[in-house]
Amino acid sequence: VQDFVESGGGLVQPGGSLRLSCSYRKGSSDNYDFGWFRQAPGKGYEGVACISDSDGSTYYADFVKGRFTIARDIGAESMTLQMNNLEPEDTAVYYCVAGPSTAYIRAGQANFSGQGTLVTVSS
Repeated sequence: VQDFVESGGGLVQPGGSLRLSCSYRKGSSDNYDFGWFRQAPGKGYEGVACISDSDGSTYYADFVKGRFTIARDIGAESMTLQMNNLEPEDTAVYYCVAGPSTAYIRAGQANFSGQGTLVTVSS
């Protein structure tokens, strides 16, 4: 998997919404699952959500459950993260990632990632 490109970040007020997108290019033999990590200012990386490329199963970190939704479009080789009811604590650089399984990504590991897109939640 290569050529990750994230987009959709920006400045939003608390309670607002943003939709992040990630496009990528898969080789014919690639078999990866996908997800989103984030890194807040001065903090380490943390997993946000991930999705199985084979059956669409999704997993979310507790702090985004009910607010964020991850989805993928296999044919378009893209993934999105719909973020609603954003909080100042969601301010971070968000990275699109890929790994051999959702369990791998949920363990905080990834084989590939993009350059990130900045999300700032502030009034």
